[in-house]
Amino acid sequence: MITIYVHQDGETTRAEAIDPAWLRAGSPVTIWVDLAAPTPEESRLLTDVFHFHPIAVEDALSAIHHPKIEPYDGYLYLILHGIDFRVEEHWFATRDVDFFLGPNYLVTVHDGGSRSIAAVKDVCNKHDRVLAEGPAALLHRIIDSMVDHYRPEIESLEKHMNGLEDEAILGRRVDLVRDILGLKRDLASLRRIVIPERDAVGRLARREFPAINDELTYRFRDVYDHLVRLSDEATLLQDRVTGILEAHLSTISNRLNMVMKVLTVMSTIFLPLTVLTGMWGMNVPLPAFPGGEALQFWWVAGCMAAISGFMLAMFRRNGWL
Repeated sequence: MITIYVHQDGETTRAEAIDPAWLRAGSPVTIWVDLAAPTPEESRLLTDVFHFHPIAVEDALSAIHHPKIEPYDGYLYLILHGIDFRVEEHWFATRDVDFFLGPNYLVTVHDGGSRSIAAVKDVCNKHDRVLAEGPAALLHRIIDSMVDHYRPEIESLEKHMNGLEDEAILGRRVDLVRDILGLKRDLASLRRIVIPERDAVGRLARREFPAINDELTYRFRDVYDHLVRLSDEATLLQDRVTGILEAHLSTISNRLNMVMKVLTVMSTIFLPLTVLTGMWGMNVPLPAFPGGEALQFWWVAGCMAAISGFMLAMFRRNGWL
């Protein structure tokens, strides 16, 4: 689906098609063209009307790429990513948004699921000032919204991690390793997106491109600072989840050691008792205890109890129990 916003004479309206005069040098018109999950026919707008480079168009219409920024003749091409994480379903994904920034236009291409694009569209429908600031300011508004959506998602990841940490310490769930490794994979994906995106926005904040004036440079610098903090947090969270995995494995190992200790003590105690009962079960004459044959069983049972008590006392004295 194609959505076209046109700002001219102080008013923002929606158009059905693009007038070629709007794209001429020095045109006072500001255009925002949004392609949400474009069909092959709709995607020809990128080559037939805007005449973007075929490689940039191919990247914009293909699968997810890492964030990057590339200058072309007369426009900038950017790939940035939004984030989508559902804790309950343990589902993590990123949504790439492609930007073509020209002198008086901004073209966005995405899969139709971008929350930031939807939010900025809603503002454009209500306020004319959004496009009045120019396409570069519109680019900043969308990127800033995308980065703002990172914060609640990372907080959800951290909350989920806190729950896993408590379960790892208790060591009651045998299948906890699967959830920990899944979270570790999600954080690795987050780092692969945030760090290149930080570098791409950093180039916008360094006055590297003529399309970004000094005022917008300060705005992009603020977004860059947010991405720096997010990348640092992603690194810390990944280190933390590694610690949770190690703590969980250590807890499982300690519980296994306790079980093995109990089984070893029981086996050690029963070993002399087995020898004693085996001796009294042989068909050879054995020394008789006082009281006759009626008390033979109780004498043997008493010996077994004394041996067990002596061994338990020795184990406790040596700190084995």
